[in-house]
Amino acid sequence: MARVDLDIAEDCARFYADPLGFVLWAFDWGRGDLADFAGPRAWQREYLAHLGEQIRSKGFDGVHPVAPTDIATASGHGIGKSAMSAWLILFILSTRPFAKGVVTSNTGDQLRTKTWAELGKWHRRCLTGHWFQYTASKGNMSLSHKSHGESWRCDAQTCREENSESFAGLHAANSTPFYLFDEASAVPDKIWEVSDGGLTDGEPMRFVFGNPTRNSGRFFECFNRLRHRWHSRQIDSRAVEGTNAALMQQWVEDYGEDSDFVRVRVRGVFPRAGSTQFISGQLVAEAQARNLPPQAGQAIVIGVDVARFGDDQSVILIRQGRKLLEIRKYRVDTMALASFVIEAIGQYKPDGVLVDGVGVGGGVVDRLHQLGHDVIDVNAGAAAQDQKTYLNKRAEMWGRLRDWLKSGDIPADDPELETDLTGIEYGFDAKNRLQLEKKADMKKRGLHSPDVADALALTFAEQVVKWGDDIGDFDTAIMDYEPGG
Repeated sequence: MARVDLDIAEDCARFYADPLGFVLWAFDWGRGDLADFAGPRAWQREYLAHLGEQIRSKGFDGVHPVAPTDIATASGHGIGKSAMSAWLILFILSTRPFAKGVVTSNTGDQLRTKTWAELGKWHRRCLTGHWFQYTASKGNMSLSHKSHGESWRCDAQTCREENSESFAGLHAANSTPFYLFDEASAVPDKIWEVSDGGLTDGEPMRFVFGNPTRNSGRFFECFNRLRHRWHSRQIDSRAVEGTNAALMQQWVEDYGEDSDFVRVRVRGVFPRAGSTQFISGQLVAEAQARNLPPQAGQAIVIGVDVARFGDDQSVILIRQGRKLLEIRKYRVDTMALASFVIEAIGQYKPDGVLVDGVGVGGGVVDRLHQLGHDVIDVNAGAAAQDQKTYLNKRAEMWGRLRDWLKSGDIPADDPELETDLTGIEYGFDAKNRLQLEKKADMKKRGLHSPDVADALALTFAEQVVKWGDDIGDFDTAIMDYEPGG
């Protein structure tokens, strides 16, 4: 190798766990055809920094395989997904000798004219670009090392199911095997399944991008049923610098903020569940946009949803009046969860703690009672207070939650809460009482158990008044709920 290549190789080694540093170093930002660009956009910087954190946390030693790094990004149009895809490919191939990757997209034309063409543009700009041979013919789209073309490369493959064997194990045990899916909503589930089997060796990575066009399939599940396995993010195009804000505002005016058109192409969220959706995305968006002052005169209530299954999580949520103060998420046993509840009680001095006591939640209730904490055991299947309107307690507390959202303040940076709130469907029983979709049926639709929203709903299971309101003890502080009370 020439001396300059040795110097470049030494720099690449420095960037092994620093993809953002690599992208800033590898391209001539502020010059030539990048004269108008100071570097990646804000979301791209955050993404690359997060990837670096994942690489460092796994600590791959070149011998022993580590858990996959799976990152899913749903977004509206025009945020720069194709550029990000190109940077990821060049980063991995430049910093990891003998890495192997496969890239696909929803159609052959999209793959060739968008994803792979974008890689060609950034390959020409890249400081390490001369190490690799870029090919973009119809039958061969590849980026391969000029001296080790068979064992150090990335190939583009169409995602037809009959082509699934091309996505089988990449066999890079001492390096990084990786997959990159563009327009991932349209990639067949069979391709996803085959890629699952290619993540057993080395330092595996999988990056998926797309507009969230379907509320089913594996891309949808990255944000729902399988969200505990994925590092997922949803990006509103309007929050990204350099996008066509005027056009997007026109779409909002023409179709509506909560229309499926705007949800998919602008907001980066999945289509609505349908006409049976219990809480609309518009209602959630309005609650996310509020920034209410502290609710000092209102009761502080803690809701505790206890996980029942391996892919669910326990949630401790703190609400004061119309403001959601904090969400804490755990994957721990019931004894550990009880200790975390006690920690929250000590910090917030709540006026009421409501715990989902059904099933394994009973162990948390019993432990808290044993330690002297007077918490409320909530049975979601019990009779509602308003038995003419609601089938059971669960439907009632979700109904109160929906009423509260009309004036409530929830965080805008928790996509799990948004997904949980908008995912559940409803119907009516023979007595015309409102009933909610069962969690088992939600899972059949590919939705995750709504743990975060359930914890918020628990804070409405009973009305809790603030201590010192001339009510004798905690038990008598539980009163009939009035919307807005």
